[in-house]
Amino acid sequence: MNTNTDILFQPIKLGTHTLKNRFIVAPMTRRSASANGAPTTEMADYYAAFAQGGFNIIITEGTYTDNLFSKTDNHQPGLVTHEQSEGWKRVTEKVHQAAPYALIILQLMHGGALSQHTDKTIAPSAIQPKGLRNTEPGGLTGPFPLPSAMSKKDLQEAKDGFVQTAIRALIAGFDGVEIHAANGYLLDQFITPHTNVREDEYGGSYQSRLRFPIEVFTAIKAAVPKDFIVGIRLSESKVNDLTYRWPGGSEIAKEIFNTIKNLDFSYIHIASEGGNWARESLYDDGTSSNSIAKKITGKPIIVNGGMHDTTLATKLISNQEADLISIGRAAITNPDLPEKIKNGAPLAPFFKELIKDSLTLAHTKEMLKARAMTSTASTATII
Repeated sequence: MNTNTDILFQPIKLGTHTLKNRFIVAPMTRRSASANGAPTTEMADYYAAFAQGGFNIIITEGTYTDNLFSKTDNHQPGLVTHEQSEGWKRVTEKVHQAAPYALIILQLMHGGALSQHTDKTIAPSAIQPKGLRNTEPGGLTGPFPLPSAMSKKDLQEAKDGFVQTAIRALIAGFDGVEIHAANGYLLDQFITPHTNVREDEYGGSYQSRLRFPIEVFTAIKAAVPKDFIVGIRLSESKVNDLTYRWPGGSEIAKEIFNTIKNLDFSYIHIASEGGNWARESLYDDGTSSNSIAKKITGKPIIVNGGMHDTTLATKLISNQEADLISIGRAAITNPDLPEKIKNGAPLAPFFKELIKDSLTLAHTKEMLKARAMTSTASTATII
């Protein structure tokens, strides 16, 4: 093992679990479920490969939480119906069989205003989202629709969806859930000033705009066993607004993390939507969102954004600015990334076609094999 990366393989406690390393698979949109949102056999193989490759925690793609307004994409998995539950059971069983030490966590996601498949959406306020819908096969294109402002009934139904899906995740064999309050989706829409102009108790100050995400967390914690992992994912940038940053920089970060510091989150996962930690996490005063979160909350912090750069990952953990690293695109092309780093082996390069077009791990491997015969790119660099 390269001694410079030793800290990435040191064990750490997460609740009642002892993790054998610091490597986590980040949640990534894959659009690989069946048309009715049920996980497939290929998805079970896909997630199990990360466990076999040495990742200690695998966080799933965002999974919708109700059949009302939460679904974001065609072929997005849900955990609402019996068929979806049975599909996820096959996934969790295969992951745990592949590596008994590996944990699999379901990301709970409500798209809010950012739907790619319907024009009937809800959000904290009736404000049209910035940007355009993507052009994925079968998805809608053009501007996002104007959402309806959520009523108290909508708030309760959305919250119930999160809670019931967390309970189903427990039954399906998941080790925990991650509340998706990042990247511009519903819970992040409550946090963001320009998407939440409510004048009731859910708008105004950051303490008020965090009220609904906190209510969702509190309700989930009350419904699941004490040792069930419940984390939260936050970010500044959005999928439809990559340049957005919290206004006020580090001062707003302090306000946000002070608001949630006494909540019993299992971890806080800070996402870098554009994949560049320095660009999306550092502030002008030299602090970072993850270092502020760590200092204020004392919770385990997962850092994201180019963490296949082991020099950066090692530095952040060594400086106690983070505890765990989540890896996205580099994990797709290197499901055995922890083992490769441990053994000093080169990483296979990432190409955009892999995340856009590959629906299964087998397809990913075939594409890499084809690329290897035609590309002269260095296999030691992720592109």
